[in-house]
Amino acid sequence: MTIDTHKTAPEIKAVPDTVASAFDEFMEAFEAFRETNDQRLAEVERKLSPDTLTVEKMDRINRAIDDQKKLLDQLLLKKARPALGGGASAEPSEHKSAFETYVRRGDESALREIEAKAFSGSTGTDGGYLAPPETDAAVGRRLANISPIRSLATVRQVSGAVLKKPFATAGLATGWVGETAARPQTNTPQLAELSFPTMELYAMPAATQGLLDDAAVDIESWIAGEVEIVFAEQEGAAFINGDGVTAPKGILTEPKVADTSWAWGSLGTISTGQAGAFKASGPSDTLIDAIYALKAGHRQNATFLMNRKTQSAIRKFKDADGNYLWMPPSAPGMAASLMGFPVAEAEDMPNIAVDAHAIAFGDFRAGYLVVDRVGLRILRDPYSAKPYVLFYTTRRVGGGVQNFEAIKLIKFAA
Repeated sequence: MTIDTHKTAPEIKAVPDTVASAFDEFMEAFEAFRETNDQRLAEVERKLSPDTLTVEKMDRINRAIDDQKKLLDQLLLKKARPALGGGASAEPSEHKSAFETYVRRGDESALREIEAKAFSGSTGTDGGYLAPPETDAAVGRRLANISPIRSLATVRQVSGAVLKKPFATAGLATGWVGETAARPQTNTPQLAELSFPTMELYAMPAATQGLLDDAAVDIESWIAGEVEIVFAEQEGAAFINGDGVTAPKGILTEPKVADTSWAWGSLGTISTGQAGAFKASGPSDTLIDAIYALKAGHRQNATFLMNRKTQSAIRKFKDADGNYLWMPPSAPGMAASLMGFPVAEAEDMPNIAVDAHAIAFGDFRAGYLVVDRVGLRILRDPYSAKPYVLFYTTRRVGGGVQNFEAIKLIKFAA
């Protein structure tokens, strides 16, 4: 792909079929962006305002970079997907064979026998059967590659409905004493109990009986493929904006307070100094303030979290030496970086607006907990939507902030 930086913005002339070619086009688009932005800044210095055509061209290149990044992400996700059959052994397990018989023909006798042998209560009051481990593992892997918070946070599996976790908000009291001085009893540590209930997430793909009768179709892979995107979109949105009542509690729904007044139970915020925007002078100062608002132990593992529109605004920032603060990925599958820290894209983060918390920065592995209840449940329904067979698929997921000092938010306010 040839780019003329003086005439047009780069365009995707053909859809790349490999990760390497998509990454090369992404890097070419970024080089064009840098040249055009340098031209815009030079025009500002000469004429106090950039040429309109230059601004329009830079916006087009910025959109092209976003399009290239989306395409690259899709190719990486496709590459990460397990092969049909999940790469398991050629001999299917007894549970897998019985489950396939249930899905294709509705014959549940073999499943009942297996679960009776295992003394399993997996049918439950709502009916349905647990998917075999092969299917459950496939969905879990794909969610990790789609949902940005899941890939950053700590993930725990539980067998019950709620995970309760004690957390020490203050350590043991201590002090220096002389060799023969008295040792008074120190204060006990303060513990807070955090509760993470699991919420039900469901999808209901439909299939014709003809598809189910086709022996060439891998039914487990088909079900996993149908639910992976909708599950990832729903849980990804909940991990950021969830209400904690019918969905996991999101990062942005936790109590928030100015970082100078921070206390346990709320997330500290750093304001940009201008409502709905970065400051015109020294816009990157807010990013530096957010970085050093974290303690060193969390800062070394921290990541910036924002959506593509916010990232496109930050992409123009330079330091005092003229170096861009935002840098593209160094290789396919790697994250872009901002001031040396990785950048994760979450489209559910808000756009830059007045009082919006559009950027989060923190050690999400320490700060946020995702709770998965073991098991993916599937109920076969051949009656409700004839001639289709519905597969009511559910899993239980919870989540919430577990360490309130490990995440900081940037607020676009004066």
